[in-house]
Amino acid sequence: MAAKKILMLVGDFVEDYEVMVPFQMLLMVGHEVSAVCPDKKAGDTVATAIHDFEGHQTYSEKPGHNFSLNATFDEIDAASFDALVIPGGRAPEYLRLNDKVLDIVRHFAENDKPIAAICHGPQILAAAGVLKGKTVCPYPACGPEVVIGGGETIPPSSTFDNAHVDGKLVTGPAWPAHPAWIRSFLEVLGTKIEP
Repeated sequence: MAAKKILMLVGDFVEDYEVMVPFQMLLMVGHEVSAVCPDKKAGDTVATAIHDFEGHQTYSEKPGHNFSLNATFDEIDAASFDALVIPGGRAPEYLRLNDKVLDIVRHFAENDKPIAAICHGPQILAAAGVLKGKTVCPYPACGPEVVIGGGETIPPSSTFDNAHVDGKLVTGPAWPAHPAWIRSFLEVLGTKIEP
């Protein structure tokens, strides 16, 4: 496996599991991951939130861990990265307002580079205008944005543990999808997965 350079776009109140688990898993298999946030630099942290499914009509939210950034947003060059990861949580709703974030996402889409987005991550993809003709498995509350952005939604399984691949776009509805979502992303990256 050739190690890939992967960019991860995060922000305050990113979902705790959706940033921690993929970051650690991608490092574990030998990829290089640069986690960045607008207006922050390497060594700064973002607050995370833990979203859980506890029988309410929507998820609950609790404080999570602080996540340390290992790269500086203003110093990155999207062209130097092989793939992009967009975790969910509440961060995407404000990250999608940042023009440079949208330009970064467009770079990956226009150059047919792998993109993995989970939960609310597709909000950024929709805002960047890169979902036309794509099928996406987002958190259900983000489905209308996917459709407005020209995409089609794939429903989550009853346990939210499914992932969907459309070309080099890998999506999943929430953190219970991590095994399927990360496995699919690794396969799109060309990482051999042994059973």
